Amino acid sequence: MKLGIVGLPNVGKSTLFNSLTKAGAESANYPFCTIDPNIGVVPVPDPRLKLLADLYDSQKITPAVIEFVDIAGLVKGASKGEGLGNQFLSNIREVDAIVHVVRCFEDGNVIHVDGSVDPLRDIETINLELIFSDIEILERRIAKNGKAAFNNKELAKEVDFLKRVKAFLEDGNLARKMELADEDEEALMSSLNLLTWKPVIFAANVGEDDLADDGKNNAHVQSVRHFAAENASEVFVICAQIEQEIAELDDDEKAMFLEDLGLTESGLDKLIAASYRLLGLLSYLTAGVTETRAWTIKAGTKAPQAAGKIHSDFERGFIRAEVVNYQDLLDCRTYTAAKEKGLVRLEGKDYVVKDGDVILFRFNV
Repeated sequence: MKLGIVGLPNVGKSTLFNSLTKAGAESANYPFCTIDPNIGVVPVPDPRLKLLADLYDSQKITPAVIEFVDIAGLVKGASKGEGLGNQFLSNIREVDAIVHVVRCFEDGNVIHVDGSVDPLRDIETINLELIFSDIEILERRIAKNGKAAFNNKELAKEVDFLKRVKAFLEDGNLARKMELADEDEEALMSSLNLLTWKPVIFAANVGEDDLADDGKNNAHVQSVRHFAAENASEVFVICAQIEQEIAELDDDEKAMFLEDLGLTESGLDKLIAASYRLLGLLSYLTAGVTETRAWTIKAGTKAPQAAGKIHSDFERGFIRAEVVNYQDLLDCRTYTAAKEKGLVRLEGKDYVVKDGDVILFRFNV
């Protein structure tokens, strides 16, 4: 999974990226200090892995990972090349979802590019740039396919759809709000790789005082939550400055620090939970003496395709899957005991894999 972290200059975007990845991206109080996208790979926290590894005495634990891309600050006119706009827009096309950091804190020492704090205005600024960029993509595709469409019914149908999407965007709408007629239109829309089709998670960056109550008394946060609800997006509250301090601590110190702040989870935990919900993801597990590992798949994935995440041979030669729930396995303390209790099931190619399944795939190539 690849998440692009975006936002206007000085909203706390690079500070958040630093804390999530400990990658030390240069963070300074002026626009465009992140010119090349910094990339960091972050393990997905999953306490189940350690418990299973202890059970099997595994030599190695391999968690699922998320790739974060810190993308250069954006200003009005980015779609026309202002600031670092064109670079920003090409980098963001490669991600699965967008994490949009919006500033919900007041601080006279940190300059805002528009002179005042207004998260909805900031969201609109970035959304408009994404819309303009998508319109340009659609115009190029319409021009390319337009002539050939006269003699090709399928192509004519596609061009008609592209024109409808373009008109929808020109009215100031995001592509993901467009109602699509059928699966064909959905497949075509997905293939266009439009920025405004990508799912969005808003990170409401607040001051330390607003963290304990999850921003309930912060009017800026409430406005972002309202906007997110109307646009089928996720939102979570974070203090990038606090996250940076947490990133320097070991696990025990981190737990104490969060407790002192009245928190149960870090911003990274919130972000991962939000991204899994938004993208419809889950993790199944494999365990053994050599390695205990988490594999990320889409909810609804069937056993052969889940096996294909490990290796294409597993999918091609899939015979069956031996499946046990991780909690049942832990309670029984051994795989053999779980089998004796009838908790290990044999599943075929139509089995839909569930979160927390511990799976042993049988295959023959």
